[in-house]
Amino acid sequence: MMKYLLLISIFCIALQAKTSLIDCDQIFEQRKDEILREMERIDERQQEFEAYQEASKALMEQKDQKLSLKLNELNATLTKVEKTKKEVLQLYEDNKKLLEEIKDAKDDKVSATYLKMKDKKAAAILDNMPREKAAKILFTLTPKKISKIMAKMNPVNASEVTLLLKAGPPFDQNITK
Repeated sequence: MMKYLLLISIFCIALQAKTSLIDCDQIFEQRKDEILREMERIDERQQEFEAYQEASKALMEQKDQKLSLKLNELNATLTKVEKTKKEVLQLYEDNKKLLEEIKDAKDDKVSATYLKMKDKKAAAILDNMPREKAAKILFTLTPKKISKIMAKMNPVNASEVTLLLKAGPPFDQNITK
């Protein structure tokens, strides 16, 4: 009987151990399935992330290309503007020289006219002119001709013109008192 008891107890222990092994195998199988599902989910996420990275990279490259094109356009426009600016400045300088030549020619003509006039007639004309304009005309004449004309001018007008001549050009900015 003891033998039977011992045998029954060994049988029970073996049965219990086998049940326990079956339970462990089931747990490991469940855990294995969970781990596989988690690995599939991680793999899907990794693929999504890689696709997102590729899309972002492509978008950045596209934006870089557009930016590069805009930069090239801006540089071309800037070059064109600088070239136009140089041309305008050159035209300005040319026109300034031309205007100066015209002014000199005009002044020469006026000077020549007053040099040929009688001193008394020139003095009468300059007496009736604004003092700044009279000083401007007299400034272009020779000192000898200026002295002859001013000697025949009204003394008050001659003194005002003398002060303007002494101050020097530009006469239209000088104020007489």
